[in-house]
Amino acid sequence: MYLQKLQLRNYRNYEQAFAEFSPQINVLIGSNAQGKTNLLESIYVLALTRSHRSNNDRELIRFGSDFARIDGRVLRSSGGADLRLVISAAGKRARVNNLEAPRLSQYLGKLNVILFAPEDLNLVKGSPALRRRFIDMEFGQMSASYLANLSQYRSVLKQRNAYLKQLRLHQAKDLVYLDVLTEQLSGFGGKVIAARAHLLQDMGKFAAVIHSEISHGAEHLALRYASQVPEAAHTDAAAATTELAALFAKHRQRELDQGTTLFGPHRDDVQFLVNDRDVAVYGSQGQQRTTALAVKLAEIDLMKQETGEYPVLLLDDVLSELDDKRQTHLLTAIQDKVQTFLTTTSLDGIAREIIQQPAIFNVHAGVLTKQDGF
Repeated sequence: MYLQKLQLRNYRNYEQAFAEFSPQINVLIGSNAQGKTNLLESIYVLALTRSHRSNNDRELIRFGSDFARIDGRVLRSSGGADLRLVISAAGKRARVNNLEAPRLSQYLGKLNVILFAPEDLNLVKGSPALRRRFIDMEFGQMSASYLANLSQYRSVLKQRNAYLKQLRLHQAKDLVYLDVLTEQLSGFGGKVIAARAHLLQDMGKFAAVIHSEISHGAEHLALRYASQVPEAAHTDAAAATTELAALFAKHRQRELDQGTTLFGPHRDDVQFLVNDRDVAVYGSQGQQRTTALAVKLAEIDLMKQETGEYPVLLLDDVLSELDDKRQTHLLTAIQDKVQTFLTTTSLDGIAREIIQQPAIFNVHAGVLTKQDGF
């Protein structure tokens, strides 16, 4: 899979922009605050219909404009597809080959991307919420059923929390309705837990190989799904559903007293173990960065396994955050494998002996121009 063409209109600081890209490595070069990250973000938004930088869609629309539009031509092994996403005050509308998608969830998966930004190096030592968001965004691209069950889970969770709050404030008394919501939440939650556990197992296998290569065999990486549901039930949706229901039943009064849902995948986490020790607690900064790099690279192989296509890789100023060893491993791993977009302020720090004949684009004040030569 690769993005052949991209056209922007009224997106962030771009009034108009058009480019045709290399199926291998594309370098976006320019000073800070010129629009490199905005262009990378537009590809991410075209794929996922949402930004990784902002929850406010209005920020994506150029100042003084009523809408933003992103058009892209995607080539896959099964053929090409023209994608369009329009963002306005009325919401977002997506089209595939000029046919409007009834729901955005039906549009997702037409273009798969993996973003690696400096903040992703905090994946290991960051908050559990950061890791949950990471696995939900990535696994949602790989599996339509995972995305559907997660969406249903979140919807029922919102209803259940609202009703628990009403019960705590004595604004409601019907515990039968709570039982209905609890049964629904357990069912969707069990499916989310099982899917996460399966995909994390496979991601862990890919990550362990990559981590071993970077550490020259000195370290072993393992990923562990940390859930309140017993580990033995993680990969079986029915068993996870039963265990989750049992937790709700056991702690029913506690949830009524606190007015919120205390158990479920919305409170789960992922642990990264290097030589059987939690690298977030006991690892050095170098070990934490190696782990984050191994996990991000593992995503590429996992997405290929799950979708049959390699994703597009977006590297937002991440090379400057990696030392020579890790940078070399990253560039070697992606060379001739996935279409890559990387941003940088200078070509000086790029290993020219590894990157062969990249397409180079200069970005200045929201204007994109292609450069000849490396």
